[in-house]
Amino acid sequence: MSTLKMHVADTFRVNLRGGVFVYGHADQVSADVIVEIYSPDGRRIGSFDGPARGHESFNFITSQEGVHRIVVAPFNENSGDYTLLVRGAEPKATDPGRRIEQIIKSLMEPGVSPGLTVAVQQDGKIVYSQGFGYANLEYNIENTPATIFHVASVSKQFTAFAIAMLADQGKLKLTDDIRKYLPELHDFGPVITIDHLIHHTSGLRDQWSLLMMAGWRLDDVITDKQIMRLVSKQKELNFSPGDEMLYCNTGFTLLAEIVNRVTGESFADWTKKNIFEPLQMKRTLFYVDHEMIVENRAYSYYQIPGGYKKSVLSFANAGATSLFTTVEDLSRWAVNFEKMTVGNSNVMEMMKQCFVLNNGDTIRYAFGQAFEKYKGLNSYSHGGADAGYRSHFLRFPDQHFSVSVFSNLASFVPAQISYELAGVYLDDEFMEEEKREVPPPPAAPEEPAFDPASVILTDFVGTYYSPELETNYTLTVVNDTLTARHQRHDDIKVSPVRTDGFQAAFLGTLQFTRGANRQITGFKASNGRVRNLVFNKE
Repeated sequence: MSTLKMHVADTFRVNLRGGVFVYGHADQVSADVIVEIYSPDGRRIGSFDGPARGHESFNFITSQEGVHRIVVAPFNENSGDYTLLVRGAEPKATDPGRRIEQIIKSLMEPGVSPGLTVAVQQDGKIVYSQGFGYANLEYNIENTPATIFHVASVSKQFTAFAIAMLADQGKLKLTDDIRKYLPELHDFGPVITIDHLIHHTSGLRDQWSLLMMAGWRLDDVITDKQIMRLVSKQKELNFSPGDEMLYCNTGFTLLAEIVNRVTGESFADWTKKNIFEPLQMKRTLFYVDHEMIVENRAYSYYQIPGGYKKSVLSFANAGATSLFTTVEDLSRWAVNFEKMTVGNSNVMEMMKQCFVLNNGDTIRYAFGQAFEKYKGLNSYSHGGADAGYRSHFLRFPDQHFSVSVFSNLASFVPAQISYELAGVYLDDEFMEEEKREVPPPPAAPEEPAFDPASVILTDFVGTYYSPELETNYTLTVVNDTLTARHQRHDDIKVSPVRTDGFQAAFLGTLQFTRGANRQITGFKASNGRVRNLVFNKE
């Protein structure tokens, strides 16, 4: 056991031959660490920063013989205990499939554990697919390429594709006001279009943040009707439509509802008939009934000291999430972008459209896909995370290549894995990226020093009600700490951070307002994807 101090790194030296695949992990007992690997000539050849606790896995390939350094550093101003284990060193495999298995082995826990499934598609064919670990720990059922996973936000490109198909058929326009189809939504003044929903530029508040603030747990049964009722009560936006991009799950739930209303069919049925069946995606569906039995599905988990626990998901809504699929079915979806069984060239052009903001800037988010240049190559990708499910879908269209990585363990990082697997096949085409100097952030304006001890906590005691959430929080002082209480949440610590400003877990920043007599009248809560949600003091 080693102990890290703030701003101090530990260095371990290992003498290795060239062409060796090395793997291991740092067990983050009470410290959040970054593991960096340096070659004998001082070059950094690897950097690993994943979950804040548990195993920080690392792997690297030696290109030369000599002493390599493994540096374990604290993340930010972190300190605490960890252990480091180099689990193996073996010759680098030359066969692509064997290389993938080396990479995955370096990430897997020994024994019975959740895991992942992988599929690699190239030139229209699946060239590698495999399952690792277990889909169900209670019955020791292993993951296979046919195991069905909940893929969370990877769902969004299917929802966007459905909209693109309907637009191509003339059944809607991307420039349509969404209230044409969803009249129950509040009239915010500026028009929100379908295009705004697709590109996260609507200004709408995010449904998951709203539900948490309203008292829901994300392992509750959450239906699309409940989301629609909540969204319909919102009276303010985060920003004016088109001003900026802020990731918003709400928009894709609304898009699925628009498909319902335009087609007269349920979103799940329409996508099955018009997308999944024509593509022979036989194990793919939008899961909108939380009681529905799906054969061969994986369940999700998170790690605890000495084992795992179930991470429960009971969603009964679709559009932003809830696609059930396999890595092999998703490979068929990747091929459709080039060999169009479903859609046409017009639909595919829409799928590549990135939004232009009101100020003229172009964002890199297309129709449920993020566009980027990766090591000189054009790529489209999207990740997903719900409960203990983690997923990533990566395409390199010019190379006719895709990687799908699904996991049922919350600590896995499929995005990192998918790029590493892509490198197994495309390394010869990857270009070395120029290292850009990142300018230091501008200095924050100087403010008078704030002393939390000077805050009179009893000034903020009371019950606060949000008409947009139809819920209230009671603030009280417990053991000299301002505490927020809600009938469905554990007590929440409310910490002063500035004058009349507090921080409170998922509620975010609470900025209190005062009346003419300096009495507290309420607060506005902002937590990233929800801004300035009003709570009035009763």
